Amino acid sequence: MLIRYWLNAGIVGLFIAGCAGIQSGVNPDTRAALAPTGKLRVAFIAVPLYGTKDSATGEFKGVAVDLGKELARRVGVPFHPVGYPNPSALIGGAKSNEWDVALMGVNAERAVAMDFSAPFMEVEQGYLVRAGVAIATASDVDKAGTRIGVLEKSGADLSLSSTLKKAELVRIKSLGENYALLDTGKADVIAATKTALFDGAASRPGSRVLDGRFLVEPIAMGVPKGRNAAAAVYIGQFVEDTKAQGLVKSAIEGARLRGVVVAPLK
Repeated sequence: MLIRYWLNAGIVGLFIAGCAGIQSGVNPDTRAALAPTGKLRVAFIAVPLYGTKDSATGEFKGVAVDLGKELARRVGVPFHPVGYPNPSALIGGAKSNEWDVALMGVNAERAVAMDFSAPFMEVEQGYLVRAGVAIATASDVDKAGTRIGVLEKSGADLSLSSTLKKAELVRIKSLGENYALLDTGKADVIAATKTALFDGAASRPGSRVLDGRFLVEPIAMGVPKGRNAAAAVYIGQFVEDTKAQGLVKSAIEGARLRGVVVAPLK
């Protein structure tokens, strides 16, 4: 069960009671554990689900930025966003100490490198079909000759790798490459978060997002494996607080994400 990853090694559960005063300040030891460089480096994959650069300002905006800024405010340090092109690069950043807190989907492979909180939101994964391709339903996708573009090591990749029987997965390194596969006819379908797919369909006449979903992916906050236990504890309570206070809901609505809901309180 995924909960074993959220509460990896029991770290969060052992200390939650000690974080009841999360909004009233943070002690110096916890601040040092969360932001050892003096600023909070918040990592995420640079896609609409988490955060993208504003074309006018060049600054990131989105759920990861809203929640990252709020976390930095409570910790009492500057916020510094760190965007990555794909999950593999983000995980690599954990091993080379490039970030302090990350927002990403939870799975067993990532839990080897990170200690996760409980999820703060849940995301539907689905299919976008290229114009002119005769696929009408999700059940029609898994057929011989169907090429599905997917971001390598993403939740969609990991799920479909274990469930597809006949269709072929075409793995790429960024969401932009996924759309390029579709636009050049090198893929018939792309699989990703439905919020990204709706954005992609809007600029591709004749393409369509299929009804239904093949996965609901839990999205959580995490810290690099081996970081001081206080850091994992603090973000665990922060996630529960921001869900309860409506901040996660506001961030989702502010980013206009579709197919995304607030995760239940733990």
